[in-house]
Amino acid sequence: MAGASSSVATKREIGKATRDAFGRTLEALGADYPDLVVVDADVSNSTRTEWFGKKFPDRFFNIGIAESNLVGIAGGLASSGKMSLVSSFAAFITCNAYDQLRMSVAYPHLNVKIVGSHAGISIGEDGASQMGIEDVSLACSLPGFVVIVPADEESAKAATKAMLDHKGPVYLRVGRPDVPKVYAAGPAPFAIGKANQLRDGSSVTLIANGLMVAPCLDAAEALAGEGINARVLDMHTVKPIDRDALRKAAVETGAIVVAEEHLAHGGLGSVVAMNVAELKPVPIRYVNLGDQFGESGSPDALIEKFGMTAAKVAAAAREAIAAK
Repeated sequence: MAGASSSVATKREIGKATRDAFGRTLEALGADYPDLVVVDADVSNSTRTEWFGKKFPDRFFNIGIAESNLVGIAGGLASSGKMSLVSSFAAFITCNAYDQLRMSVAYPHLNVKIVGSHAGISIGEDGASQMGIEDVSLACSLPGFVVIVPADEESAKAATKAMLDHKGPVYLRVGRPDVPKVYAAGPAPFAIGKANQLRDGSSVTLIANGLMVAPCLDAAEALAGEGINARVLDMHTVKPIDRDALRKAAVETGAIVVAEEHLAHGGLGSVVAMNVAELKPVPIRYVNLGDQFGESGSPDALIEKFGMTAAKVAAAAREAIAAK
């Protein structure tokens, strides 16, 4: 196990963790949503819902370490007219409670918000059993679910507000480590189902979400030194995906790289490929976790070992361009 680290290595300014941004935004907006109730599985100090709970104790319920029961209770509250928000580690809430998400939330299409914290390998030393690396795939497979993966602090704030304003089930993925600022200039633009173009380019399009957006920006800067102009899209909403942005990317750049802190199957890369194959087939390359579990180590060491880096994105971009 490598040495400890609390943030993801980068030359960019480091902001707060997306879980922290979510927690503070939830606390700040609580008064604006009087029907909102929050249900947690005894990990509120980690998921950051404890801040809402301290401010609105009559609307906060800790039901213990029982994720299936957690989701069932949230579904019951939502069916009674409340807007329910449930939070736990991404691996626990999607894997342990999948049947309840399917039958108690998705099937009746209830107004329940699911927040999966500590997602991906970047949780570090907690190890493989705690790492939600299949959660986006599982959430996307639930009919009617919106699936959101914010890139940084400002994006997570905006995503939390958009989630609360949306009527229907939403899965919001947030992470443990402090992450680079992508939207350093202020509030992030955010609309469910609409990608943010962070950089224009005509040679290749780099599509990412979560903590892989910053490495894509770094890769684009490196590629520019080689005469390669890379477009960068923050595809914060995996479902519904921005098909217009994908069509434009395929037509105007002719090559795509998809980067995500997730397994190869079922995540952002799979959704992009499915849509691009229909809209305008072009060469696509992928930067992801492949078909393997993570392991214990510092976030920086794991990100380097599993190839979640700007160098890997740049190499994938060169391959995609060569395949045109």
